[in-house]
Amino acid sequence: MEDVDFDELVASLTLREENRSVKSYQNTVAVACPACEEPFDDLVVCKENPTSLDLTMQLDLCVGTVDDQAVIFTHKQ
Repeated sequence: MEDVDFDELVASLTLREENRSVKSYQNTVAVACPACEEPFDDLVVCKENPTSLDLTMQLDLCVGTVDDQAVIFTHKQ
């Protein structure tokens, strides 16, 4: 994730939810995941450490960090 402009990546996504713990974005334009280079569905930025996520469906995940925050790219199966 070092060679990814995270601010530019986030600017192309649609903000869906923000609360004290997480900020989530939907990838409505098929941006490629910086980890696996496949389009991802959602990006979750964990604002607190530790943070708990409740998943309602099984997902493939790619994980990285930006500015000491965990970032999770979800891929629906």
